[in-house]
Amino acid sequence: MSTSKSTGASRLGRDSAAQRLGIKISGGQTAKIGQIIVRQRGTRYLVGKNVKMGSDNTLYAMKDGVVKFTTKQKNLFNGKQRMAAMVHVM
Repeated sequence: MSTSKSTGASRLGRDSAAQRLGIKISGGQTAKIGQIIVRQRGTRYLVGKNVKMGSDNTLYAMKDGVVKFTTKQKNLFNGKQRMAAMVHVM
């Protein structure tokens, strides 16, 4: 018997599951209390009115209302500026 598989078989052919990140509720849609709005790694989207951030940077609604996305100019620590996206629930 052979000690290895026949040609063409891969031993490392496994892949990890997707993380399913991104926007879960778009602008203009309604959100209920505790509903996830954005799943993200890092602070790509910042918290706005009636929105809180979880320990894994997930943004969720603190009040029933309509989701709204806005942009704001933010100063960085090195003196540069960037446009930051903010999420609000009105």
